[in-house]
Amino acid sequence: MNAAPDIQALQFTSDGGLGGTARIGLIVLQSDQTLEHELSGVLRQPGVALYHARIPNEMEVTSDTLRKMETDLPAAAALLPAAFGLDAIGYCCTSGATMIGEARVDAILRSVHPGARTTNPLTACKAALSALKLKRIALITPYAAEVTEGMRDNLAAAGFQVNAVGSFNQSDDFKVARISSQSILEAVKEVGGRADCDGVFVSCTSLRVMGIIAEAEAAIGKPVLSSNQVTAWHLARLAGLRSSIAGAGMLFHTQLKPQE
Repeated sequence: MNAAPDIQALQFTSDGGLGGTARIGLIVLQSDQTLEHELSGVLRQPGVALYHARIPNEMEVTSDTLRKMETDLPAAAALLPAAFGLDAIGYCCTSGATMIGEARVDAILRSVHPGARTTNPLTACKAALSALKLKRIALITPYAAEVTEGMRDNLAAAGFQVNAVGSFNQSDDFKVARISSQSILEAVKEVGGRADCDGVFVSCTSLRVMGIIAEAEAAIGKPVLSSNQVTAWHLARLAGLRSSIAGAGMLFHTQLKPQE
């Protein structure tokens, strides 16, 4: 019987690994079926690395179930190792950020990743609206009334005039992810076509909006924003990426205002 060969010691050199341009972290809802697919389409660029962690959440979307995620957010953030040196990190739930509070979300993320810049879809939406100089908007959500009203009131308190609101009135996140992109496109045309609205925000990371943004903007002649789009844009800008992305909407041709 032949003796086992010795294990040869191999030489190697080290480099900076993936993410030499930017390292971006995403905290994704356990029930989300859409966000990773849509964000990878616009953020996977040469030198950019994406890292994902999932956070537990209940399938039923209510103000109470959304607030429960605050307890699990520190552990979910810690699943993205601090040693990665993330440039930007996003908690990817629009309604969750609304109910937990943007400042609280930011504080939790920074407690785990003090060197990273942070965002969430609601904060990103406000930054995007400001960058596009939009004040009068239409809001489309999939949520039940209490969650939709909370988001409307939050945007209004931030100085945005929400002149039209439409909802698919669903509280089951699994069903929300199965709402067709064509239905979303028709909703944008119906709700966002009003003369007193200068742009549209389609809320919820589970909704499949990225693929119809260019068509929707062409149809109504206004910027169309979505939770995944604004989150991708804000994370990119916070991480120092300045490139425009074809097909990702008017937003990706804008830069952050200096204070953001």
